[in-house]
Amino acid sequence: MNAAQTGPTSTGERLERIIGVVLRVGVTASSVCLAAGLVLEILGGPAAATGAVLLQVGIIVLLATPVARVVVSIVQYVNERDWAFVALTGIVLVELMASAVAALVFNKRL
Repeated sequence: MNAAQTGPTSTGERLERIIGVVLRVGVTASSVCLAAGLVLEILGGPAAATGAVLLQVGIIVLLATPVARVVVSIVQYVNERDWAFVALTGIVLVELMASAVAALVFNKRL
């Protein structure tokens, strides 16, 4: 087996692999929380309160997954010393955070 078959041949492929893992973990964790929360809500009783919390956690994890992807990208670009992509990806992160803060402010939660 040659080097090309044993693993990523470039930092771009490595970044794609890491981002893939982050996205899969985020979506899986969110799906598990949402499914468990839904089941507990349907069962009712004292478990319904836990179900409501799990539903909220599932939504938060789902919303945080793209943010985690951007953070992973920034870390990788810093390691590569690719400052243009660090700046661009940093702008994307600031925009994601600004939209979250704006949503909270306009809904009077902050």
